[in-house]
Amino acid sequence: MNNINLGLLLPQMIRGMGGTLSVFGLTALLALPLGLLAAAGRMSKLRVISYPVRAYLLIMRGTPLMLQLFFFYFGPYYIFGIRGANRFVMCIVAFVLNYAAYFAEIYRGGLSSIPEGQYEAAAALGFTKRQTFFKIILPQVIKRITPPMGSEFMSLVKDTSLARVIAVFELFEVARTAADGAGSVVPFIVAGVFYLIMNTVVENAFRLAEKKLGYYR
Repeated sequence: MNNINLGLLLPQMIRGMGGTLSVFGLTALLALPLGLLAAAGRMSKLRVISYPVRAYLLIMRGTPLMLQLFFFYFGPYYIFGIRGANRFVMCIVAFVLNYAAYFAEIYRGGLSSIPEGQYEAAAALGFTKRQTFFKIILPQVIKRITPPMGSEFMSLVKDTSLARVIAVFELFEVARTAADGAGSVVPFIVAGVFYLIMNTVVENAFRLAEKKLGYYR
């Protein structure tokens, strides 16, 4: 087993973490609104809208994210003969579509948990549908979905390691390369510490959000 030079390894890990945070940040930024849109489509009374959305949710939640990464990266070539798909872009597409499906079900659960009487009471008080949603319903939904959203965000931090299957530069790929070169598990341990730190930040952020929203019952 070769010795590991932490002085060289840590800067590489930090650069790899930059790739991990890029995948995490872009996925969260794009999947959150897409998930809300998908939830609205899933709850639509129009079958022409709800049925395709249900199919999308089933496919994305019922197949492995790793398989989806392969499909979106290699699919353009094998299906349309298009070469040179950008690895990072295809990675983000796969992650966003996958996590938006999970977020959609969380949103739907939160929206479905609000009693119908609150909508009726708001209408009786003269609130518009827009005012009702943003001032009365949405704050309560956010309060109720914060815990499951926190769990999904922690899963997202860990799932970013799957980006390596299409050779996207991120933390786990750096650790694997370093471990292969040195014949040591130390890079994996260091990577585990980095993931743990990131998820500690995520957990504390959502815990703080729960406290801030504590006045909604």
